[in-house]
Amino acid sequence: MHGKVAIITGASRGIGRQTAIQLAQAGAKVVINYSSQREKAEEVVTTIVNSGGEALAVQADLSQVNQVEALFAETLSRFGHVDILINNGGIMNNYPLENVTEEIFDRHFAINVKGTYFACQQAMKHMAPGGSIVNFSTSVSGAMLPTYSVYAATKGAVEQLTRQLAKEFGPKNITINCIAPGQVATELFLTGKSPEQIEGFTRMNAFGRLGEPGDIASAIELLVSDKARWITGQTLRVNGGFN
Repeated sequence: MHGKVAIITGASRGIGRQTAIQLAQAGAKVVINYSSQREKAEEVVTTIVNSGGEALAVQADLSQVNQVEALFAETLSRFGHVDILINNGGIMNNYPLENVTEEIFDRHFAINVKGTYFACQQAMKHMAPGGSIVNFSTSVSGAMLPTYSVYAATKGAVEQLTRQLAKEFGPKNITINCIAPGQVATELFLTGKSPEQIEGFTRMNAFGRLGEPGDIASAIELLVSDKARWITGQTLRVNGGFN
């Protein structure tokens, strides 16, 4: 990772935060994108810098294309190039079908799908040859869980755009893949769930526990490394055997 520059969206907490720290430890210069939690983003930067790495926090609302463009522009201004894009930023609010409003539907697609798509467009324009992109799906897409319909639909779309874009990025020697985590003990996942619900989810995988952000970050680190140059257009389900 030495000399490489990585943009990680939604990196102020959870999986994004852990991925940023691990890539920085491997030698990458890391851009910490955040939407509203500036203090948490700056804390990630401080953690990386205090460990001898380089990092920059950049605010951008992923639902706004001009802000996605600005995220790349600021990265290029500071570091000169982009080698890695981790499209981790997203939202997940679960509602029964009858309670889903147009606003809820549009907001999920604007951030989870539109944000990912136009970040990939910026990568096509600005990423150095030999780069890597990792998008985010979910292992929920392989299950049938009530209240997840909108969220799972956005992630199904992300998996398809990842597949369709693989041959567009191929001539630039850029890999693009998708990570599909299972249940991970992050604020995003735990919010709004009862202890009984969480216990139920731990019984749905092979190891009887929730995943940890490091479980996912390590898989991402593999996909953006030179060891994964022959892997593209794929969705890797990192879920502890979730079924």
